[in-house]
This record gives sequence, structure tokens and C-alpha cells, in this order.
Amino acid sequence: MPDNATPFSLDGKRVWVAGHRGMVGQAVVRRLEDEPCEILTADRKTVDLRNQAEVKAWLADARPDVVILAAARVGGILANSTYPADFLYDNLMVEANIIHSSFEVGVGKLLFLGSSCIYPKFAEQPITEESLLTGPLESTNEAYAIAKIAGIKLCEAYRQQHGADFISAMPTNLYGPGDNFDLQSSHVLPALLRRTHEAKQRGDPSLVIWGSGSPRREFLHVDDCAAALVYLLQNYSAPTHVNIGFGEDISILDLARLIAGIVGFSGTIEHDLSKPDGTPRKLMSSARLQALGWKPKIGLRDGIASTYEYFVRMTDQPARGGSSLRGFAASG
Repeated sequence: MPDNATPFSLDGKRVWVAGHRGMVGQAVVRRLEDEPCEILTADRKTVDLRNQAEVKAWLADARPDVVILAAARVGGILANSTYPADFLYDNLMVEANIIHSSFEVGVGKLLFLGSSCIYPKFAEQPITEESLLTGPLESTNEAYAIAKIAGIKLCEAYRQQHGADFISAMPTNLYGPGDNFDLQSSHVLPALLRRTHEAKQRGDPSLVIWGSGSPRREFLHVDDCAAALVYLLQNYSAPTHVNIGFGEDISILDLARLIAGIVGFSGTIEHDLSKPDGTPRKLMSSARLQALGWKPKIGLRDGIASTYEYFVRMTDQPARGGSSLRGFAASG
């Protein structure tokens, strides 16, 4: 398939969403329900994505036409820092097994889902796709980033050597229904939502956030991400990975204030300066995706409000601690 080819139709296609029970996977399944395609899923009891033989056997039997590789071991700064071997090994195995086996069984199109942490810690803002491998990574999630970079390069290599129509997309920080609210392994937005909710319930006079609150982050609702992924499947075929961003960023302190207003927490916000800030700023350029004709639709305030409603519906009790495998295979 030539670069930037005519639109790819999903009509009648068998589409495997690898990682269908993770936040992104759930959103992709919801989005694909509007397409005239057959959605394939496989839970962890059916296939261990870290096992090459199991992955190849399942793909050979299921014969999908399209693969969306949303399966990954994911987590926040604490989880990445504590379990670097797990994050590196598991993600390398999952992506290598699925990409290689998809080629072997003749999958027509594959989309690999990466992460904005692939970019250098001090990349020029907004971050373009060309910034990849131009500087050192953020040390707190280096293992995860290296695994994701390997996935991008693996897709590029199969495209170059074998002509496989394998593409990659790099979403910014995601949030929404299906997110991980575990305080030991979640990302900043869901962690702040839960901590602010619990502080309100306890009547705490203040809420403590990590670091100075000055780092700036970009957040995209997961349903917007899913829409972008399907759009790329249908309209993009080229070696370069594509950023999926919201287009605006916000400081962690302002995010905490926004969440406090949505949750109804009226206490003060304090800082734990012994905790790391992480990357100073991470705003991705989505110019390439916008040039293809796609833009996000869900505003940050509305998206956080609906996510908070989801959180309140789904749990009355604090989640248990531990490492998260959200999106890994079909794990919950």
C-alpha cells in the first residue's frame, strides 16, 4: 500500500482490538461499534500476549484483517520508577509478538499505540514527530518509553522491509471512562480526581499535590483519542508516527484547581516539594493530524466532569493498591 494512499475501508473487516478492556481499548471498541466491521477481542485466559506461540496461534485462528495494538502495561511515575523491568519486558514482548505475528498471518493493516513519553525530556515545544530520539528521556518512565520507541521502529521496519501497512499513533495524556484510579499506579489526572473526591468526603482543609505544580501537561479525552485512531486507520498510511493531541496544555496547579471546582472541594491546595515534578512541559504538535482533517471535540472541563461522574458511579470505596495492567491483553 503506497504512502498516503486512498482511504482504507473498515466495511466488512475483522478488527482485533488488543487490550480491549483497558481505557483506550474500551473507547476504541465503542467507536468501532459505529462502523460496519466485526470487532474481535481476546481476554488473558484466551491468550497471553507475552507468549509468542500463543499470540501466533490465536492470530492464525482468528484471522483479523486489522489489528489495533492498544495493549500495554501502563502506570504513573511511581509505578514506572518502581517496576522498570516489568514495564520494559512486558511491553517489548507484547508489541513484538503482535507485530511480528500479524505480519506472518497476513494482517492487512496494523495500528500501534504509543505514548508521548517517547519524546526527549527537554524537547522543543510543541513537540513534533521529528523530535523522536533527539535527546535524553525523562528518567522516571524511561523503561516504558524505550519499549514504545521500539514498537514504533518495529512498525517502520516491517513497513520498509516487507511493505506491511503498519502505522503508529502517539496520543498525549489520556483520561476518561475506564481510567485507572489506583493511587499507586495511576496518572496525574485520575489520581487528582480520586484524591480530591476523598479529601472532600473527609472534610479535609487542604489537598497536597506533588512538586511545585508548575509543570504543564496536555490532556485528551479517551473518546477523542479513539475517534482519532479510527480516523488514522481509514485515512493514513505512511512510515512516520502521528501525534494525537488536544492542542492546549495546563499547569498541574491549575488542573488541581479545575478538578477541585468540579468535585466541589473548597479547601486549599498545598505542595509536597520533596516529590518530583517530572518533565517541565509536554505539549505535542498535532499539525500532521489536523492536516489530515481531524480535530478533538471534547473540552477539558466537560471531559473531566463526565469522568468524575463515571468515577462516582463506579466506586464507593477506595481502590486497592498495586501495579496496574490496564490495557494489558484484556485485563481489567
